[in-house]
Amino acid sequence: LKPYYVIPKPLKSETHISDRLWLCDWLKDWTEEDFLHPASSDEFYVWAVRRPNYQNDRIWAKSVDDIEKDERYREMVKNQPCIGIFVIFTAKRLHWVIQHKGESWTGQYFRDVILTEHVFPFLKNEENVIDPDEVIFIYDKAPCMRAYQTQHLLQDNDVKFWGNDIWPGNSPDLNVAEHIGTIIKDEVEKKDVIRTWTFSLS
Repeated sequence: LKPYYVIPKPLKSETHISDRLWLCDWLKDWTEEDFLHPASSDEFYVWAVRRPNYQNDRIWAKSVDDIEKDERYREMVKNQPCIGIFVIFTAKRLHWVIQHKGESWTGQYFRDVILTEHVFPFLKNEENVIDPDEVIFIYDKAPCMRAYQTQHLLQDNDVKFWGNDIWPGNSPDLNVAEHIGTIIKDEVEKKDVIRTWTFSLS
């Protein structure tokens, strides 16, 4: 038997819905020009076969042919190759960072490498943003990003950002940068190219 997992439709709690409605109300007076200043970011892994969320439902079968034809089922594969990618983009430019081999998405790695070496210089460069004084850094609210040390580092470097009290958690539908990861993952799975990738990019 092989394990397969079901890709569930996203479910939102009453709190999630309320948080999103609050954010929409908060943004209702923004102008088109205001929306040119956010810099959305996200980090994700790209796997040879998309890694399942092990909290999701799964089913067992000898072959995928034994399962009713439904594209919402994928085989669970152990130890498939992957790379970690961080992306940030503005109205002017897209920037990405390939995760160093052997590194984990820890708070320290984000602060020392992602933020200090990449995000801060990117946001302060007029070639990348409309106005360095007005740009707003938007992250995906992963634990390493919402940690107090990370929040203080952003403040100490005079980076405007949406804090934990503004940006709703569990919000892939609101973070546009997350769609970049989805597109990349979908294309990689279609072409099966990651099996030939090397980590020399990092």
